[in-house]
Amino acid sequence: MLKILYCIYQIFVAFPITILMTIWTAILVGVGCALGNGHYWGYYPGRWWARIVTRAFLLPVTVEGREHLEGNQSYVFVANHQGAFDIFLIYGFLGRNFKWMMKHQIQKIPFVGYACRKSHQIMVDKRGVGAVRRTYTSARHILETGNCSVVVFPEGARSFTGHMGVFKKGAFALADELQLPVVPLTINGSFNVMPRMRDWHFVQWHPLRLTIHQPIYPVGQGSDNVQATMSQAYDSIMSALVPEYQGFVENPDQ
Repeated sequence: MLKILYCIYQIFVAFPITILMTIWTAILVGVGCALGNGHYWGYYPGRWWARIVTRAFLLPVTVEGREHLEGNQSYVFVANHQGAFDIFLIYGFLGRNFKWMMKHQIQKIPFVGYACRKSHQIMVDKRGVGAVRRTYTSARHILETGNCSVVVFPEGARSFTGHMGVFKKGAFALADELQLPVVPLTINGSFNVMPRMRDWHFVQWHPLRLTIHQPIYPVGQGSDNVQATMSQAYDSIMSALVPEYQGFVENPDQ
């Protein structure tokens, strides 16, 4: 009975709020970034959009580990990718100004793509060497100019099972090049809320938890540091996953 009531609530309350807030936020981001101070308008409207949507679906959120972060330090955040609500959880509750490194296909999503372009999110484009180079040039510029971080899903795609797949080294190579700390983030609950197989279906009520691990500072520079950082980040994220999703399971989309 509660599940039926929750579905009815989503139809008449949560989904309309999500649609209206997405349109409004996209317009606000576009206008704000056009007027100036893209550092502000590219983050804060999206943060409140994510918080309101999460609350609209009545999903409880717990965040652990914010004390590990320093105030004026730029970071490369890396997180497991359980589902669509990863975006709302990180955007709304990480509490740091950052840019996303995201697939360039997201630009095609109505309103969301517009806001991402206007706020200069980093579009990962692998269609040729030149496109890859532009992606890293954008990320490097953001990290080198101002108190801003980047968030990356190093698996490259959402999980089909809730388990973690293989990490790609791009984010870790970027952190190595700029000698920046990498901060692992563990997401729990997002797969239960909306697994990949259920995109655009009803949300399932489940608590969300974001664990912010201690930063991993570079030790040296080069391939050894990249590999060591990637391995340590993977182990840190895995350590905080609930037992149900512990262990490696291959993601066919990788």
